[in-house]
Amino acid sequence: MKKTNSHITLPRAKRYKLFVLMCALSMSTTHYCYAQQITETQESAKKKYLLELERQYQILIQQGNEIEKLKRSIKKQSSKINQQKTNSPKNKNVQQANNKVTNNKKRKPSAVINKPVGKAPPKQATRIDVSAIPKLSTNNSGVLTKSGTLIIEPRLGYSYTDTNRVFLDAYSFLPALVVGVIDLREIKRHTVVGSLGARYGMTDRWEVDFKLSYIGRNDSQRSRPISVGVSEDDIFTASGSDMGDIELSTRYQLNSGADGGAIYVFNFVATIPTGTSPFDVEYVESTPGAVFPTELPTGSGYYSVQPSLTAIYATDPGVLFGNISYGNNLKTDEEVGQVNPGDSIGFSFGLGLSLNERTSMSLSYSHKHVLKSKIDDFKIDGSALDIGQLIIGYSFNYTKQTNINLSLNIGVTDDAPDIRLNFRLPMVF
Repeated sequence: MKKTNSHITLPRAKRYKLFVLMCALSMSTTHYCYAQQITETQESAKKKYLLELERQYQILIQQGNEIEKLKRSIKKQSSKINQQKTNSPKNKNVQQANNKVTNNKKRKPSAVINKPVGKAPPKQATRIDVSAIPKLSTNNSGVLTKSGTLIIEPRLGYSYTDTNRVFLDAYSFLPALVVGVIDLREIKRHTVVGSLGARYGMTDRWEVDFKLSYIGRNDSQRSRPISVGVSEDDIFTASGSDMGDIELSTRYQLNSGADGGAIYVFNFVATIPTGTSPFDVEYVESTPGAVFPTELPTGSGYYSVQPSLTAIYATDPGVLFGNISYGNNLKTDEEVGQVNPGDSIGFSFGLGLSLNERTSMSLSYSHKHVLKSKIDDFKIDGSALDIGQLIIGYSFNYTKQTNINLSLNIGVTDDAPDIRLNFRLPMVF
């Protein structure tokens, strides 16, 4: 068997084309592998990028939820603050004015406003806490009652007076020579007054007042008539208890005080002598020259009328108040003759201070000058009086219908009681 070696022989041109074809195929295969490698690298980087974007997106969502929570809490707090502000009267008026402006803007959205829109809210009447005023004087309180409201006011008062006086029933020829009775007398007087008053508001500016009182008095007098040779002191004690004088009063508020100014109140008080008259009291003479009453009077013994004017001005947180009065005491016919009690002129002023919603205090001064009395047109020497008192008041709103008022009067003149303590308990019905 013969071995034969055979091979294909190509021309040179064909060999060259085949070589070129193989080179091109090799290059295309290499480029495809390289491109496939690059594509796989880009896909992994893209996946990493997408994962990072997803993580950042979740973080943003969490932050957004936290921001929404904060917004809701801020809205709640701001709504509470706005509600508190809206409850005040001034803010209600401002809100109404703003609503009007908003409505006007909705009606004319294209209009340009160059002038102030709406009107300023009207000034509200200043609210005056008159519970800080205990009493402007003996008869006038300066406090008005609302229309249709009845106030029952029990009152209890106590006063103490300690005086030393010289009584002269003598004739003086020379400055050092006196013929008659010279009586040195020390008087200690205790007085308790219980009364019941009723006030009713006829209108918001007009009220009437009625007061009944019961008075108990006790006097202890130590006397020594030095001009008649008495070597021992005479001590005499007298007491008296009975109904006091009836008081009828009315008050009218002259202006509303809506403009922020002072409020003026006109007062008128009439006294009816229902108590024991001092002209009906009997006197006894224990020793020559020493005359003492057997009982003590509980009334004045004459009719009297007293008009007055009260002014009240609010200055937050206090209240300024004042009063001027004139008392006309009418004549009365007695056994000693026609008695004309002296008229009186008085004034008072002070400041009431509100400590909180339920408590207030006041400090005031009251002064009354009583003119000389007359008997059959003859003036009685020594009958003129000056009664000055410093008044410290306290008021507490126990309930909506009940107030507790306490005042302390300290006498600053010789004719005034040393101490006067007044307790009032007005109850609204």
